[in-house]
Amino acid sequence: MKTLLFFLLVLPLTLLAQEQTNSEKFWEQLKSHCGNAYEGEITEGGKEGDGFTGEKLVMHVRSCDTNDIRVPFFVGENKSRTWVLHMNDEKIIRLKHDHRHEDGSEEDLTQYGGTSANKGLANLQMFPADAHTSEILPAASTNIWWFTIDETSLTYNLRRLGTDRLFTVRFDLTKTIETPDAPWGTED
Repeated sequence: MKTLLFFLLVLPLTLLAQEQTNSEKFWEQLKSHCGNAYEGEITEGGKEGDGFTGEKLVMHVRSCDTNDIRVPFFVGENKSRTWVLHMNDEKIIRLKHDHRHEDGSEEDLTQYGGTSANKGLANLQMFPADAHTSEILPAASTNIWWFTIDETSLTYNLRRLGTDRLFTVRFDLTKTIETPDAPWGTED
């Protein structure tokens, strides 16, 4: 009887403990695309001369480790950008933008981004600018980046609070494309 009572009390706690957080659900959705590349299009904020408009936009979920996912974001022939997502022990996700020169060395403006304030939603994670971002890019102190994901698309978004600046790229997750070469600073 004691064994049965123990089992009835512990089983619900065990099941509860195994419930994934929203950030883990988001992480697993993104991770399910590891190794795949997708083409995107600007849906908000594109304008002639911005360096993005008119270029082929490609994201490649290149590497997925337990706590790190690296997603190069290519703009035409420019392979300088990689989104680096890191999940800490509290299941909170951080986003950093790793920018490299063609020789692989870091650009002056790199490793900017932020850490989510909470576990977010399974289909939405937001990253307000952190102290490092404010230090190296003062105008970006009010930036908020966010990703959305569902069965058909992933969006990368940037909003600079207090301004009209909004930038969104939507990637079609229903159509994989040929896997691109490595981003600058990374070996194949």
